[in-house]
Amino acid sequence: MAEAVRLFDQRVPAGMHEAVRIAEALLFAAREPLSEAAIAARLPDGVEIGQVLARLRLDYANRGITLVKVAGGWAFRTATDLAWLLASDAPEPKKLSRAAIETLAIIAYHQPVTRAEIEHIRGVAISKGTLDVLLETNWVRLRGRRRAPGRPITYGTTPKFLVHFGIDAIGDLPGLDELKGAGLIEGQLPRGFSIPVPNDDDALGSDEEPLDGDGFEDFDASEEAPPTTEGAA
Repeated sequence: MAEAVRLFDQRVPAGMHEAVRIAEALLFAAREPLSEAAIAARLPDGVEIGQVLARLRLDYANRGITLVKVAGGWAFRTATDLAWLLASDAPEPKKLSRAAIETLAIIAYHQPVTRAEIEHIRGVAISKGTLDVLLETNWVRLRGRRRAPGRPITYGTTPKFLVHFGIDAIGDLPGLDELKGAGLIEGQLPRGFSIPVPNDDDALGSDEEPLDGDGFEDFDASEEAPPTTEGAA
């Protein structure tokens, strides 16, 4: 590590030290992950944001706090191997029901998806309360309406979903092989079974139309501890 720091210092451009300090201060004070553009806007001219973040990650590589990329931005997080020390001080989270966990997974992988489509994939009906719980966590949002009879609402995930689960982008969700390796999918799967490539693009799809004029209001993030995904039905 010392050798890596020495080699890095040999090619540090002018103003890098101050830029790293500024980025560190911004990230330390931020309540949400910061985009590279937001950080770069506050740095001295001529400093490369990629080099600043690389240096900052190196500085924190073996410390109790690490710099990670999550939800398309950057944030400080407790080192993974020390998370257990803080677990006892964390507020007791609410628990999601099995139905809510399954619904959340379907929305994450199949978005934009309607309630009827969720029920078709699960094979059982879901209560309005299940979707309400997920909306209250601010992990799920109302996207738009499907261009179909009845104009059903479409659902998708939010950046807070990525932040909570420590994911940089929705495409980083585990694929079929990873799910099998983790023991989450067992037994013989139907011929042609596959897991869709998830997409949480803000832009509405060609089969969606906006909610404008529907009277829906955005849910505010709950101040309470978010639910855990280890609950029972």
